Amino acid sequence: MKTLKTCYKLYSSLFIAFCVITNVYAQRNDLLFPQAPGIVSFTYRDGFQKDMPGTLDIVKGNGITDIEFSSLFGKTAAEIRKLMDERGIHCSSFGVSYEDLVNKTDEVANNAKALGASYVRVAGIPHQGTFTLENAQKAVEDFNKYGKLLKEKYGLEFIYHNHGFEFVPYQDGTLYDYLVKNTDPRYVSFELDILWAFFPGQDPAGLLNKYGSRYRALHLKDLKKGVAGHSTGGTSQENDVVLGTGQINIAEVMHAAIKAGVQHYYIEDESSNSLTQVPESIKYLNNLKK
Repeated sequence: MKTLKTCYKLYSSLFIAFCVITNVYAQRNDLLFPQAPGIVSFTYRDGFQKDMPGTLDIVKGNGITDIEFSSLFGKTAAEIRKLMDERGIHCSSFGVSYEDLVNKTDEVANNAKALGASYVRVAGIPHQGTFTLENAQKAVEDFNKYGKLLKEKYGLEFIYHNHGFEFVPYQDGTLYDYLVKNTDPRYVSFELDILWAFFPGQDPAGLLNKYGSRYRALHLKDLKKGVAGHSTGGTSQENDVVLGTGQINIAEVMHAAIKAGVQHYYIEDESSNSLTQVPESIKYLNNLKK
């Protein structure tokens, strides 16, 4: 009888443990985005400028191992690569100016390769006043030309990051639509900054559903409630708030992005509160349900 009771207790304990493990797995499997997101270096720009190793430690401390560098912060690409390698951090994208893409293509490509990046990203198009069709046509020409060069000579992929001003009405859509439709998908892809789509009145999830596989990456940021948008491509950096606490339906965006096959999700918090807000944004992302 004692042996039977012992076996029963052991069986009960094992059954309870099995139920707990199964429940934990089921809950985790129900999460939309359980992994760590990436981050844009601009989020910690002051830290990177003053103390690159220490700031990379902060990045790693948040569980982040994927960075999009938008500047070399006075160091060489090789120096930054060494610091990242020591911490198990990877640079997947290197952001440069439009002018450097056109005038310093080889230098840009060599720096991207030295960093270990797969993408070269531009986040603006030179223009005066309102963005025009002529501006968009010139950008299409340059993006196709230099995107092809980056791909064929260096094995790098060019991505364009919207900044709000591109959503000028044109025909039955916008000049942003013109950029997407007239660039060659073999050589030009896109990174959707969801705030700079939402701010001028666009639907970030709708764009992801519309252009799907053209998107390789997202800049994840949220806009403070009560802030009115416009199409100038500018707002206070302090209007960046913790994901899920602002005006943008982040959950809807994430569902659309995952469906579209987006590979890189970079948090970009431009505010002075980024040190405290980034961990909260990660927590929010990691609790989204499918």
